[in-house]
Amino acid sequence: MLTLTENASTIVRDITAQPEHTETAGLRIAADGDPSSFTIAPVTGAEPADLVVEQAGATVFLDEGAAEVLDDKILDAAIDDQGRVEFALAHQA
Repeated sequence: MLTLTENASTIVRDITAQPEHTETAGLRIAADGDPSSFTIAPVTGAEPADLVVEQAGATVFLDEGAAEVLDDKILDAAIDDQGRVEFALAHQA
């Protein structure tokens, strides 16, 4: 199952804790057709077929395609000099 680094958990929590989001909000990762391409967006809740990953107070929803591809991955995140969030994936050891 996808795991999140401490940085990723913090950033996901910060994104989904914005006033416009509900308590059930999370970050949704969906496969974009290409095995190495995903769409990532904050959403108010999971879709019926989503796999829900909760870690350190952060919630990530994975569509079926993303759940399959990301099953053995670690999600990391950082904020660049312009304040944009950058996500990165690594293989679990």
